[in-house]
This record gives sequence, structure tokens and C-alpha cells, in this order.
Amino acid sequence: MFFDEIAFFGGFYFIGIGGVSMSALARLLHDCGAKVRGSDDVQSETTRRLADCGIPVHIGSSEKITEDTVVYTGAIAEGHPQLQAARRAGKRLIGRAELLGMVASSFPHVISVAGCHGKTTTSSMLAHIFLNGGRKFTSHIGGEDLTVGNYISTGGDYFITEACEFKRSFLSLKSEIAVILNCDRDHTDCYASQAELKEAYREFADRAERVVVNADDPAARAIPHAMSFGLYAGDVRAENFRAVGEKYAFTVTERGIPVVRVRLSVVGRVHVYNALAAFGAARLCGFTAEEIARGLENFKGVKRRFEFVGTLCGAPVVCDYAHHPREIAATLATARRLSEGSVRVVFQPHTYTRTRDLMQDFVESLSAAENPIIYKTYAAREPFDPAGSAVALAGRVAGARYVQSPQQLKRRLAAEIKAGDMVLALGAGSICDIMRSLCAEEDAGG
Repeated sequence: MFFDEIAFFGGFYFIGIGGVSMSALARLLHDCGAKVRGSDDVQSETTRRLADCGIPVHIGSSEKITEDTVVYTGAIAEGHPQLQAARRAGKRLIGRAELLGMVASSFPHVISVAGCHGKTTTSSMLAHIFLNGGRKFTSHIGGEDLTVGNYISTGGDYFITEACEFKRSFLSLKSEIAVILNCDRDHTDCYASQAELKEAYREFADRAERVVVNADDPAARAIPHAMSFGLYAGDVRAENFRAVGEKYAFTVTERGIPVVRVRLSVVGRVHVYNALAAFGAARLCGFTAEEIARGLENFKGVKRRFEFVGTLCGAPVVCDYAHHPREIAATLATARRLSEGSVRVVFQPHTYTRTRDLMQDFVESLSAAENPIIYKTYAAREPFDPAGSAVALAGRVAGARYVQSPQQLKRRLAAEIKAGDMVLALGAGSICDIMRSLCAEEDAGG
């Protein structure tokens, strides 16, 4: 077992320890008695929290690594000085996905949640179900749950984790229960076609004992499964909807039989799907319908998932992680149902390849917004590509305007916001932090 042999690794050094997954893994190993340190490019709330837990974090890439084992992510460039030095020194190098698989293998029960959308929310919902049910579990969440953060451990029976399809990293996991929320086309830098992506999901499912799939997603439902969920098909379904302020209540049915009423505390119809997925997985773990319903109702949300972050020019500012065309459309629909006035969309594209290869889909989803603002691309790991730039996208969306700095964005919004409007900032990059800063600046009288 990995945890039984943890001393063999001679301490762990995480390059990019401030990442949401990396920080969760670092805390888990630290809690298991391992010596853990790491570095990151910038100081953040996450790096400060790690330091508070007793995990030293160096800001920058100059620190000498004395540990025997170095953990890194796909976001770390091959030329990173610490990674190069570790190779020259003959350190043991472990990728983040490989480490996640090693950690998961030490638990008797593993629940892995995959899909282009909804992984973080569904994983968080499962954590709350397990908390409510008093089960011993450890969770590795790819985002910040508003209550438990990105990592919580009450014991070692179950391991709940997100399973990311990027670079096929989810194939490092062997699961007792695998959840597949959807199989939308994404990560075109890794998958040459939709067929190739679907095959990766099928391989992920083949590594699980039981699979829970979205019956409303054509690609997902084609995968052999033990249970399915959906609004229009599936073993587990939601009926008798009622929404108050875009928070949905519904009756869960199992093969047509009503079993429990669920009242969600989070905004958006899309979360009904996430709740049904969590419900199906939890049922396979032996939870009662009532235990699951209470856990789902205790879930208060995740940072950057329709999160109110302040006001700007008198308008409420809501940030959402939506960075895929389908997510944009769903989040915009939710915002329109809640806003008294116009919804002023600010979208920051995430990576050039995604924008380039899904360009027409982005154009269609953003064309539904009124004169959207397109912010400079968050490149992440990629070199500049004019065909997938924010400028190229803005040029194809009627009425769209391009901005490339926070102050340009602030001036544009100030000139356009009217009473009753809502600002909806979308993207997986830096746009949420930018909007928080602009709101704070205005609150301070700037």
C-alpha cells in the first residue's frame, strides 16, 4: 500500500504546489506523516493556507530541492529550472496524475467523477453526502467548496476524487464507482477527434467496477453502466420541478418510483444533473435516499460557480468558471432569469486551442449576450496563436468588444452599466481575480 511505504519516497517536493489539485494532494500526504514542501510562482490564499498547515512554500523557482521525490503537473514547462535540476540530480519524478492514482490505490473504495462539466460540484456534493452520513472518507476536489475547501478527510474507507480527461490523466485511476457526467468535445490539444475523446472515456469506465452515466448525454449513455441518471431518461430522474430564485427543488425517482424530495441551496438548473449523479453514486454506496437528500441540501456551492463577488458601478458582479460554449450558454440562461436588467457578459477565453477549435460554438453561445466584452486570452500552458485569440473571437461575435487590461475593462463597464444590470464574468483563467480586484477598488473609493 502506498501510505504504508511513504517513508520510502524520502519526502515530497511539489512544483506548482499552489494548484488546486496539487495543494490537496500535498495536504493529504502531510496528514499521512510525509515530509512535504513545495514552490509556486505566486503567493495566494492557497499557499498561505498550506503554510498555516505546516507545509513550507517557496515563492519562485530558485529553491534547492533536498527531497528525494518531486511532484509536478502538466502545466509545468519542461524548461522549468527546478524540474531540470531535479532531473540532473536523479530525483524520483512523479506526475500529478500518477500520484493521484497511487494515493487512490491505497483506499478500499474509490469514487471518481469525470466529465467536461460539473466534476467539482458533483465531487463536492458527494463529500457533503458522506459528511452527513457519517462515513469515513477523504475527498480530493478540483475547486474550492465553500464549506470544506478542496480537501477534507474523516478517515480512509472511501476516496472521492475528480477524474480529469486532460492528457488522459483519469486513466491513472481504478475506481469502484466511476461517474461520467458528459462527454462534450474539449481539450482539442490532446484529442484529435471526438471519437478519440469518447474512447478515452470508455477506457476510464473499463477501469471501474461500476459506472454511473448521464442518460441524456448520447456519448455517455453508450458506455456500459450499472446506473444512469437524467432529466429525460435514466434510472434516477428528477420530476415535479419547482424553482425559487433559480434554486431548484424536485422529486427524485428511481425507475419511476418517487423516493425523496430534494431542495438544492445552489443556483442553476444544471446542478440538478450534478445532484442526480451524486445521488446515483451514493445509492451504490448504500446511502438511504433521505441521507442523500440532507447531504445535497447542506451543499452551499463552490467558489467561481455563479459566485457573487461584489458590486461594480452599482451592479452585482457574478463570477463563473464557465469556459466551454455549453457552460456559457447554461450560465447566461441562469443569469437572465435572475437579473432585472441586462446581463453584461465579460468572457475570458481559456487557451488558444480550445478557442480556435470550438470557435463557431463560442460565437453562437456569446452571440446570445448583449454586446459581450471579450477579455485577453488566458494562455495557460500554450504559445500565442492568432487563430484562437480573444481578438479573433471578438471579431466574429456581433457587437463584441475586446479589452486587454483591468482598467480598460472597468472603463468599458462604467460606460455601459445601467440600473438593474448584472455583470457576469466567465472563464477559467484570471478574470475572477480581476473582477474581485475591481470591486474591491471601487469599495475603497478608487
